Amino acid sequence: MCGIAGIINLDGENVSAEILSAMNSAQEHRGPDEDDIYVNKNVGLAHRRLSIIDLSGGKQPLSNEDGSVWIVFNGEIYNHRELRPALEAKGHKFRTNCDTEVIVHLYEEHGADCLPYLNGMFAFAIYDLKQEEILVARDRLGQKPLVYFETAKRLVFSSELQSIRKHPDMPGEFNLQAVHDYLSLQYVPSPHTIFKGVNKLPPGHFLELDIAKRSAKVQRFWTIDYSYKNNISFDDAKHQLRKLLEDAVEKRLMADVPYGAFLSGGIDSTIVVSIMARICDQPVQTFTIGFDESKYDERNFANIAVQGINKHGKFPLDHHEKVVQPNDFSVVEKLVKHYGEPFSDASMLPTYLLSRFTREHVTVALSGDGADELFAGYNRYLVMRFSLFADFLPLGIRKNFFGWLRKILPPKTEERTFTGKIQRILQITSSDPEHRYLDLISRFDEEMKKRVYGDQFADFSPSSTHNLMQKLFSKTTSPDFVEKVMETDLHSYLNGDILAKVDIASMANSLEVRSPYMDHRVAEFAASLPLVFKQDGMTRKHILREAFREYLPRDLMGREKMGFGVPIAAWFRGKWDKPLREHLLEGESVAKGFFKKDAIEEMIRKHQRLKADYSYALWALLIFELFLADMKNS
Repeated sequence: MCGIAGIINLDGENVSAEILSAMNSAQEHRGPDEDDIYVNKNVGLAHRRLSIIDLSGGKQPLSNEDGSVWIVFNGEIYNHRELRPALEAKGHKFRTNCDTEVIVHLYEEHGADCLPYLNGMFAFAIYDLKQEEILVARDRLGQKPLVYFETAKRLVFSSELQSIRKHPDMPGEFNLQAVHDYLSLQYVPSPHTIFKGVNKLPPGHFLELDIAKRSAKVQRFWTIDYSYKNNISFDDAKHQLRKLLEDAVEKRLMADVPYGAFLSGGIDSTIVVSIMARICDQPVQTFTIGFDESKYDERNFANIAVQGINKHGKFPLDHHEKVVQPNDFSVVEKLVKHYGEPFSDASMLPTYLLSRFTREHVTVALSGDGADELFAGYNRYLVMRFSLFADFLPLGIRKNFFGWLRKILPPKTEERTFTGKIQRILQITSSDPEHRYLDLISRFDEEMKKRVYGDQFADFSPSSTHNLMQKLFSKTTSPDFVEKVMETDLHSYLNGDILAKVDIASMANSLEVRSPYMDHRVAEFAASLPLVFKQDGMTRKHILREAFREYLPRDLMGREKMGFGVPIAAWFRGKWDKPLREHLLEGESVAKGFFKKDAIEEMIRKHQRLKADYSYALWALLIFELFLADMKNS
């Protein structure tokens, strides 16, 4: 796990080693063990290393035998040992035991067609001196980040926005459409960033630059297909899934440093740890954090998981537990800097604290990320399925009837309350199916945005975030409505929110996190299964539960999904009331005309008086304000 950066000057100007080094230093947290740069006239590559494999070798930038191909690489290639013999048989000479060198020689054999051979999480750049070409690529599901900007004079890329901002030519104008979408989604959707002209390389894509011709093109090398369904029995599917996931876990134990796993007590992480406990020849270290707020505390479930796993593992787990205070406001300010653009999934706080705690003991941790998207684990997939039954009523009647019900019910004062859940369901059931998905996940509706926008948006005519999500929804391959929602999540929420959150929060602590569910073979197999294998009545992740039933303690099988959240609604009515008002009402976002002070005051007042739950909207505004403050001070 590392950080990478690069500058390619298309006008022939020599790359500034000083600028390249500044970009590299800005992401030191991604690789505190080693750093180096390579400059060849108008091309420069930089690397920060977190040593995981071949600790004494594997220093980057790394080249082939004659120095004609150079690479900087962030991530892990889990099948690198399997790929090596065939490359050696073709005459390639290896100087290291690291996975990075395998990519170099694979590129020599196949060019950009090397990408389908790779099983792993990655973002890398290859400089081919003979062909005068640059290949920049990102893994299939988007586990590793890569941002870039391209002008007539140069291409510049890095792992993080705070790194690329060190280049003096980086475009600094804000993308107001990105702000508009961020408020609804909690993240800026790919391929955009908060800055106009600065992009995220989408998952499963590569960028190829012909330096001599000054021409670049972005192409897809992988996507997932939900239209193909495997003609397989449920029992056979269970066995195949179990075999695939066990192999995915085993591959992710590849490390020359101490490793462990996150353990929440949910079935996803419990399955991963159970597999580890059965195959590891040493006690597996596991990590759980707890909160004082019981609705958000999973320690009891984690301890149930530990007891169950210990009955079947080779060794008892070496379990670590810590109570944390996620409402430390200084942590929020630190994380805003690391993300480099507005990102307001509040679970970034516990993810960061869990990563910090875990890094005190190990360098690598396995997680259960991605299982919900692949195996229909979110409650919203059930809601979307059952909401279709309401469509027999005309839209107008639904809006009036469910709108009336919402008015007579107490207002939603917090997300994790019975009333809050009912209000949410009534809201989405009264909308048409094509808008239902965004209505369910949105934290800031279109009308609320209009009320809060200031002078900065006066001449801006935004495209509704509904249009963005509808475009993704229309490109899905599944004929089933619920699977279309899952597929949309896979191409948006998974990489834009979940994987981005985990990467930044963990790498801020120099911790590498690996998710076996993100093995592309597991993802492809999950997509090939019919929805009924994943959703059975009210049961979520049905096949995953059944495939690993013997691994799961009975008390965990029926537990309701909790999610890795924090009680920001209560914080804004208590400890965070003062910083919320100070930042939002007296800060940069109001002073510079992004948002209206009176509209924000009204939201705070209603939230404080329990007239509404504006916690997520206020949180999004607060993160944007902290982002502006960081921009001003950096």
